Amino acid sequence: MVKKSVSLNVLSVSVLMVLLSCVDYSVSEKIKTYKLTRGSLSVTFTNYGAVMTSLLLPDRHGKQDDVVLGFDTVDAYKNDTTYFGAIVGRVANRIGGAKFKLNGQFFKTDPNEGHNTLHGGTKGFSDVIWSVRNYDPTSHITFTYDSFDGEEGFPGDVTVKVTYMLIGENKLGVKMEAKPLNKPTPINLALHTYWNLRGHNSGDILSHKIQLFAGKITPVDDKLIPTGEITSISGTPYDFLEPRRIGARIHELPGGYDINYVIDGQIGKHLRKAAVVTEDVTGRKMELWTNQPGVQFYTSNMMKRVVGKGNAVYGKYGGLCLETQGFPDSVNHKNFPTQIVNPGESYLHVMLFRFTAH
Repeated sequence: MVKKSVSLNVLSVSVLMVLLSCVDYSVSEKIKTYKLTRGSLSVTFTNYGAVMTSLLLPDRHGKQDDVVLGFDTVDAYKNDTTYFGAIVGRVANRIGGAKFKLNGQFFKTDPNEGHNTLHGGTKGFSDVIWSVRNYDPTSHITFTYDSFDGEEGFPGDVTVKVTYMLIGENKLGVKMEAKPLNKPTPINLALHTYWNLRGHNSGDILSHKIQLFAGKITPVDDKLIPTGEITSISGTPYDFLEPRRIGARIHELPGGYDINYVIDGQIGKHLRKAAVVTEDVTGRKMELWTNQPGVQFYTSNMMKRVVGKGNAVYGKYGGLCLETQGFPDSVNHKNFPTQIVNPGESYLHVMLFRFTAH
């Protein structure tokens, strides 16, 4: 049975907002790395792209491994084309034709993937230096960025804030906020972490099992632009309503998984369970909740011999992404949940990860 919502284990958006609320006390705009540690959970970041660079987890025997794909140096992230661990925006995922109409006016965005816009354009939020506020190495860190009117073609000035916070001994909360200052604008942020629960340098993720609490997807054309339909996954290789190996039916797809799932249940004040990923060799388990309507499941289909941390070579299917989000190309599909945020309104995107090992 697919769970529609969860209570304390999942935390309501309002409760998580309280946990993630902080008071500004410092600002830094130099590129640096930062570390959060609590119990056996350790996470590192850089303010270049607000990137999560590593996450150390114990397996069932207590052995620690880094389960996040990435690089050893900031310079490598500057030349990255995979968006490893970054916050992507102003509009994550794709905008078909690199254009949209808002209040009768057409806007042309940066076409950085053929004729389409991907993850905000050539220099999206993943390629800017964020300011750092509220850094406490035992609990939380907040990154901020001021996006300007016309940046990559998007209208209006927008203030953006992302907070990562360790909750208890085994949870990581992520809160992404944005406020338009003077013009309506689309906003859709996403965290683009690549996960491999056996370890970032352990090969492919095809033996991982995944359960997605979503009975529908938004189909795409050959350029990965949504057709506007919302269809059932019943009887297709996209069906993960029950836990199943990622590699079980991946050969039936052109390349692998790269699709937006429509998370079951009503969007509201409570976070909904989006996914559970397990890895049998290490016993590690990752659960994900969110307040967003969709989650992009991507199996790094286009990754080819990327040299990462410790000279590890990441290949096809080397990691999996679970990018909670608004639906791709929502600005061009009136039947999709809107991503338009007006001045005086706020954008809020919450993710909660829970890690265990059995």
